[in-house]
Amino acid sequence: VNTRFTTAMGKQEALSRACGADRHWIVSVAAAREVVYRSWNGDVFKLNVDSNETELLLKNSTFATFKATKFAVSPDKKFVLLGYNVQPPLWMLHAVRSLSREVWELNPPEVSDSVLQFASWGVQGQQLLYVFENNIYYQANSRSFSWRLTSSGQEAAIFNGIADWLYEEEVLDSPVAHWWSPDGSKLAYLTIDDSLVPSMMLPRFTGSLYPRGTEYPYPKMGQINPSVSLHVVSLDSSSASIQIRPPDSLENSDFYVTMVKWVTRQNLSVHWVNRAQNMSILSLCEASSGACVTKHLMTSEAWLDRQVRVLDGSSPLSRVLMLHFDESAAGCGSFLFLNRFFLQKGSSMNIIWITKLVSVLNQNQNILNTSKTSPQWWTAQTKKCLSCSLFRPECSFYQAAVAPDHRHVLLSCTGKTWQPENLATCFCLTVNQQGCSYIKVFLVFQVYFSLNVFILDSAPGGRVVSERFSLGWESVLVSSDRVVVARVDGRGSAGRGQDVLQAVYQNLGVVDVQDQIAALRHLTKLPYIDRSRVGVYGKAYGGFLSSALLLTFSSVIKCGVAVAPVTNWKLCGSAGSERFFGFPVTADLSYQVGTADGASCLSSSCKLKGHGASSDTNKPLIRVCVCVCVCVCVQIFPDEGHHLVRVKSRRYMLASLLSFFRRCFEEEAAVAMETSKEDD
Repeated sequence: VNTRFTTAMGKQEALSRACGADRHWIVSVAAAREVVYRSWNGDVFKLNVDSNETELLLKNSTFATFKATKFAVSPDKKFVLLGYNVQPPLWMLHAVRSLSREVWELNPPEVSDSVLQFASWGVQGQQLLYVFENNIYYQANSRSFSWRLTSSGQEAAIFNGIADWLYEEEVLDSPVAHWWSPDGSKLAYLTIDDSLVPSMMLPRFTGSLYPRGTEYPYPKMGQINPSVSLHVVSLDSSSASIQIRPPDSLENSDFYVTMVKWVTRQNLSVHWVNRAQNMSILSLCEASSGACVTKHLMTSEAWLDRQVRVLDGSSPLSRVLMLHFDESAAGCGSFLFLNRFFLQKGSSMNIIWITKLVSVLNQNQNILNTSKTSPQWWTAQTKKCLSCSLFRPECSFYQAAVAPDHRHVLLSCTGKTWQPENLATCFCLTVNQQGCSYIKVFLVFQVYFSLNVFILDSAPGGRVVSERFSLGWESVLVSSDRVVVARVDGRGSAGRGQDVLQAVYQNLGVVDVQDQIAALRHLTKLPYIDRSRVGVYGKAYGGFLSSALLLTFSSVIKCGVAVAPVTNWKLCGSAGSERFFGFPVTADLSYQVGTADGASCLSSSCKLKGHGASSDTNKPLIRVCVCVCVCVCVQIFPDEGHHLVRVKSRRYMLASLLSFFRRCFEEEAAVAMETSKEDD
């Protein structure tokens, strides 16, 4: 990834001036005028953006000595935290190393050779926090004694400061469940109680004579959810702890805490969501008393999109900036946005839709933000675009990080747009363009027309039709095997209003499959598509869709891949499945949407399934396929979960995908050729 930086004052400098063009990575804003980055040869540098001078902080030989895969520099840049022997899902060993070459292990008091779960620096000086046995430990500096802030932690039962499986995957999207106050004097953290949550066995088959297993709490649809509480602890000698009370309407019911953000040194905003995920409450809470005041309440007939996270302001009383509805979004239902402004360009007027807040620059709410219609970053008050003219066409998509004094903005390039020279040709088309329910299709193929079509899909609330250039395993098929790759956004995709997004509510597996079939029928009518060689691929929800397409459209689809497909939504995590089917769970058949019952229709299709051995959503479909004597190729990866972690496993899976489609397409071509000779 080529990373550049610019400043909010208009200064544009290439970071490559300091370390060589395009030879750096892992960049972060360390202080008001400093950036810490790691070069491609592994050295860690500090860059002063005013003087453009660099200072070597850590040589790459240190990483080789400790076999470290993670690192973090302390706020005062005198120490570095090294992570080594990192094992999924959370287990880590860490060492603290002084930049003056002194090294020591990071261990809890009176515990040697401990296996830590998490470690990180605070926001001031050498503040250090780590988690051991689900309890939080704190050190005021790297040489001081540490003390335990919590004592309730229990393995696979009660989590303090870190997320359990449900919160990491479905709620917070992060293993971190603690938040520092701006001055580092307090710490807010979640306590997640999984004591009553049903457990699931994670088997391990290698490394011993007999299989071993680890149990972890895994709530499924309608089952007991973890209970959660929010606390604030003072990081002084008193270690006084205050519990932040949830709103009265959620006091005696299941709820999620989806966002915690400090507004001032004494106030924090908390986003509470009920279990059905159709009501959210944004409250402003006092850290000293735990009392909260409701600032905003939002309800919906369907679910509230996980991306709808209300954002706080900077005043002590929290003049909140929040996403709100625009009911005039081209008749497509309400559209969620933060702000908008009009920009005059010649004789035309463009609307800039603001969908994300990065930072509040001052009390006048001069904010840095991004637009719905283009991947750019703007200051709203001055209507100045910071990225529109940067390094094009080499980069068009950026991520932004703002320095503490708001005088500099770090723009990290995350991609460029498709260009004619990018190995292939691409274009977008629309299918069934009736109001807002049209289907967007993105095609990628070689300059010369290809003969095959390959369908990819997205998850509800996501988008796969994008101008961002990307290379993946399917690119090999495009460049070497003359395959057309098609990405489809139908109902359930984001960015086109709430009506389109929530069309799959209690209709999952119905309207979304209909849109995939409509797109496929349209594509097979194109003159350069060989409808005798059509393949479909999907993973997880995409695997569910690919299986459904094979069941309902098997006369056209000859090759299908379903990686860890959903065969029964009751087997999935509670927060993810209840979002689309509602809560409480009823006996309605919509909860049992799956693909296992229709496996007998697969007799005319070839199907590959790949998944980790610990995934249980695949077994019903495999069992039915065996019962009806349907030939299914199954690829199992021992000691892997839903996501393949090991590099060799991922490479083997990609090689299997390529060889599977090549073999399937070649067999169909051979059969077609033999049939043609017989007809002659």
